[in-house]
Amino acid sequence: MTEISSMLITHVKANVEDIEKLHAWHGGVDKILERLYSHEHVEECAVLMTCNRVEVYVVSPKGSKVLFNFAKMMKVPNLIVDFLDHEESMRHLMRLTSGLESMIVGEDQILGQVKDLYNLAKQTGTTGKMLDTVFSKSIQVGKRVRNETGINKGSVSIGSAAVELAEEVLGSLEGKTVMIIGAGEMGSLVARALANKNIKVIYVANRTFERAKALAGELKGEAIKYDLIEKYIRESDVVISATAAPHLVITREMMEGLMQGHENDILLIDIANPRDIDESIDDIEGVRLFNIDSLRSISEKNLERRKSEISKVENIINEESDLLKIQYKRQRADRIISDLYSMIEDIRCHERDAAINKLKAYHTMGEMESEVLNNMTHSVANKILAEPTKVLRCAAEQDDDLFLDTVAELFRLNGSRNKEE
Repeated sequence: MTEISSMLITHVKANVEDIEKLHAWHGGVDKILERLYSHEHVEECAVLMTCNRVEVYVVSPKGSKVLFNFAKMMKVPNLIVDFLDHEESMRHLMRLTSGLESMIVGEDQILGQVKDLYNLAKQTGTTGKMLDTVFSKSIQVGKRVRNETGINKGSVSIGSAAVELAEEVLGSLEGKTVMIIGAGEMGSLVARALANKNIKVIYVANRTFERAKALAGELKGEAIKYDLIEKYIRESDVVISATAAPHLVITREMMEGLMQGHENDILLIDIANPRDIDESIDDIEGVRLFNIDSLRSISEKNLERRKSEISKVENIINEESDLLKIQYKRQRADRIISDLYSMIEDIRCHERDAAINKLKAYHTMGEMESEVLNNMTHSVANKILAEPTKVLRCAAEQDDDLFLDTVAELFRLNGSRNKEE
């Protein structure tokens, strides 16, 4: 049976280095989609890649085998990968958009990321009815969860967790000088979390200076030119780096030079993927370096704060899962019904045209007579199919796969279907 299968590599089992390697594999999401969709057994596919996860979804009669071989090709260690079947994949995706699978439980960012990456797959042409259904439902569930529960109240992003980590390490950020490198989505999340912390100065650096100015303006901070970051790192107590650069932004050589004769410690927090800061910097005296993996302790505290809301989210997911299962069952019956109507329509049109041609041999046929014949044959076909349609939908809802298969076989409706269909 053709169903959804998925492969997950997430922060639950993998560290930032594992996920970083997968991000660099074969040029990103579009290349992975292209490679997956070219497989003879893959009818649909989508890929989710964020700083904390790489997830691959396929619709295939041999999904588990396809994904297992794909994981081997990507050289993913067995210890960090999970493979899910159809129902597990559907439920996981709803949990993901609801924020339950995030490192920071309840975060809002993941919902937008899933929407963007699903739309990328859709625009690429690698999704179809099955993935469209589950992604649309999951996005709807994510919105419903945030409207009906408090799962996303308070500090619920990697950016806010980075600020919370800085407070935990230093005791307080009051009177401190903080520098944000990167004025994109993640940098903006850091900026929002820094508001009302009584910080002495906030510096914002970005490769595009106008974006740095815009974000600094929101914070009443100071925008700095990207080529001056070394000078301002030296003046900072905390540096949070969140760029999308494909290379290191802060190198060991840079920090060794900056720390010569520097009396105060500098706290560096790297929440970028790929990483912005050379991990070997951590052994330079006076420097403390943390990355995304370091946020796990903040994640555990966050989980405790939101435990009361999790059961409400689970109830919504249970309810929506049942509705999604019914939707898929109806779709299976609808495919057979559609094929059946199409077959009958071909027969109807052929016999209608044959009858009109015979009548024309005896007398002139006008538009009215042809229309009467057309309407009559159309009505007869619909009346014949009305009851079978109800029975097929009922069988689908009752999981009577044998009956559906028998009908498909009886009318020869289960022929091979290509990806374009």
